[in-house]
Amino acid sequence: QVQLVESGGGLVQPGGSLRLSCAASGRIFVTNDMAWYCQAPGKERKLVARITRGGSINYADSVKGRFTISRDNAKNTVYLQMDSLTPDDTAVYYCNADVSSTTNSGRVVTNTYWGRGTQVTVSS
Repeated sequence: QVQLVESGGGLVQPGGSLRLSCAASGRIFVTNDMAWYCQAPGKERKLVARITRGGSINYADSVKGRFTISRDNAKNTVYLQMDSLTPDDTAVYYCNADVSSTTNSGRVVTNTYWGRGTQVTVSS
């Protein structure tokens, strides 16, 4: 299977910054789209940013100009640089990745994987 290992979450003051990392590991042939989602208590999980393997990026309107998503294909890792954080950014942030793997029969199968989530708390 594929595992997504996240790091970088924590407590930060308003206006501060955090850098989230998520590394995919396991049976990986190609890591395709990678993304960050967030989910606040009682809210639906929503897309924060997505980046394709080729570097095309989509941001949620609420984070444009403040967050930067990037990736290192050689490391199967996606990053989210979060600047100018506000309390509204407080949420559990989940890494998401579409990963293609080679099956025992030689087929390439693509599945979507989720990290376990990392808490980001923005508070004084």
